[in-house]
Amino acid sequence: MRFQSLMMTAAVLGLSAACGGQPTEAPAEPTAAAAPTLAPATEAPTEAPAEAVTVSQSTVELPAVDAAAVTGDIVTAGSSTVYPLSEAVAKAFEREGYAGKITIDSVGTGAGFERFCVAGETDVANASRAIKDEEAASCAAIGRTPVEFRVGTDALAVVVSAENDFAQDLTMQQLADVFAGTAKAWADLDPSYPAEPIQLFSPGTDSGTFDYFVEAVYEKDNTKILGANPQMSEDDNVLAQGVAGSPYAIGYFGYAYLQESGGALRALSIDGVAPSFDSAESGTYPLSRPLFIYSDANVMQQKPQVAAFVNFFLTNVNDLIGDAGYFPASGEALDAAKNNWLAATGQ
Repeated sequence: MRFQSLMMTAAVLGLSAACGGQPTEAPAEPTAAAAPTLAPATEAPTEAPAEAVTVSQSTVELPAVDAAAVTGDIVTAGSSTVYPLSEAVAKAFEREGYAGKITIDSVGTGAGFERFCVAGETDVANASRAIKDEEAASCAAIGRTPVEFRVGTDALAVVVSAENDFAQDLTMQQLADVFAGTAKAWADLDPSYPAEPIQLFSPGTDSGTFDYFVEAVYEKDNTKILGANPQMSEDDNVLAQGVAGSPYAIGYFGYAYLQESGGALRALSIDGVAPSFDSAESGTYPLSRPLFIYSDANVMQQKPQVAAFVNFFLTNVNDLIGDAGYFPASGEALDAAKNNWLAATGQ
């Protein structure tokens, strides 16, 4: 998958002056003031970060954050895929001395944007896909303009139980047939496979992982996968347990949940390419995708703890993301995110 470059539009540059000044504490609901407009998505990194490979380095430096001096609570919600990464960053923020409360709700990307853009009740939205036009319009209706921060890369893993000793690789067409219910038994894919029904597990429709899978596999047409009636959940741990429980099950979710399975799950190659650090960052794995967090200039100015947390996130994410089970964004993508922070905060 190729990602376009994340760039600040002329509106960002023109409005950044309006974001100036030191932020002050304010109520949870931001005022409807001008805020930067950002172009979505980012470019695929060109270097592949495995243990012995380094991703291109960020060159933009943000102001230092003294976590011990940060006060006030922070509320985030959204993608279950981004959840382990946000949790890792929050724990590091707390280790550095932050004594406030960080709430991280794993509710799915779509539900996260609803809470951020419709209810206006969260400070940060976690997302495993770029924000949709209609979601941005909902934000605008409550005086928010979402600011996009690319924080990493995921290889969406298609998984089977470790007890499955027959399937190793699927083509994209076979993957489409499986989750559309066209291939009903494993033997429909290969006569050497068992003539056992394929048990399908999928993230729910509020999940950015579901949205991404439908876009990548079915060109945004979700009727086929919904018509196959898979077992669905917004909780990736539930999906992982379901797939692990049967040698004839198959599911998909973020790479981190594969790593956390303790060997109970096994990833299939897609079109002959296995999910890995190298294949995700190079874009050769067909189901690699960017990961994001979003906030708003007014929120970050009125709640300095939110600006500090996003700053800390961007400054430290590449040191933490491997342990969370994902892959770093390129230095160029991270620099774009940092520049978005500088424009939004007027620094």
